Amino acid sequence: MANEETKEKLLPRLRRKYPWLDHLIRANEAFTERYGNHYAAAITYFSVLSVIPILMVAFAVVGLVVNHDPAVINQIKSSINDSVPSGLRSLVQGIVDAAIGAGSGIGIFGLLIALYSGIGWMANLRDALTAQWGQEKQPQPFVKQTLKDLVALVGLGVALVVSFALTAIGGGVGNFLLGLVGLADETWAKVLLRIATIVLGLAANTLVFLWVIARLPRERVALRSAVKGAVFASIGFVILQQAATFYLASVTKSPAFALFGPVIGLLVFANFVSRFLLLVTAWTATAKENQRKVIAPPVPVRLEQNVTVQRGPGLGAVAGAFSAGALLAWLGGRRKS
Repeated sequence: MANEETKEKLLPRLRRKYPWLDHLIRANEAFTERYGNHYAAAITYFSVLSVIPILMVAFAVVGLVVNHDPAVINQIKSSINDSVPSGLRSLVQGIVDAAIGAGSGIGIFGLLIALYSGIGWMANLRDALTAQWGQEKQPQPFVKQTLKDLVALVGLGVALVVSFALTAIGGGVGNFLLGLVGLADETWAKVLLRIATIVLGLAANTLVFLWVIARLPRERVALRSAVKGAVFASIGFVILQQAATFYLASVTKSPAFALFGPVIGLLVFANFVSRFLLLVTAWTATAKENQRKVIAPPVPVRLEQNVTVQRGPGLGAVAGAFSAGALLAWLGGRRKS
């Protein structure tokens, strides 16, 4: 009993001493209260369901923009490949290759399926982020909300393209530039290029997370208030990739993985990313600068009834006055008679 009381007193003391711990606990409480786990499960389902149609349309558009340049497409494939744990790269590579093959011959029916899947995925993602910001979903006409979700989907696609472009600058383009200036074999140049690649990769991830955290909720929030969350998410995502790699390595030994293949790994990784994204959003929303200021109620007014008692004439005085009045009335009557 004493140990439990000590623990109960210890946590509040640690929260007062370490603001970052208090912030993290508040974020976890907000994530739980706003059904973060349920939203993460929904995002995972729609992510796996819509990944192939979305990639199919995306590569069809990219192919038209770059005129089906193999070097550019291979760089984008490499960037996507680097964004997933090593245990899922063969599966993702197969999905990307299938999307590229189908993307060049996509028709109206395939485009409609992709749009339907993508908008459904975006709608669930936006609802989840809106909930983590503590916003209430306002009812809107179906057509208006669908168009907004479509615009958000296109905006996220543009952010991802810019992200992949930054990654490409630090990778293939950087090696090409080193070759032009004759520094391709210099160790210090390779080290600097590696550092620049890491920095550009983090900047690219920050750009995407900044767009997701600040622009995808139903009610937009200031970019400035989401910068810290985006930087935290960018660094945490790299750590999450490494953790998922070790986790998937242990999962591959289970009978379920042997039966269903890497699809289970894809589901697990998508769920990890979904929970991580929502938790970071809750962490951003619970920062002190993003908390809504609560106006303290006024001091209660105490109403009291004051009763003043004034002393009047006594019973004897009243009787005397009455007698005097009667006597005067009798005398007046006698005079008249």
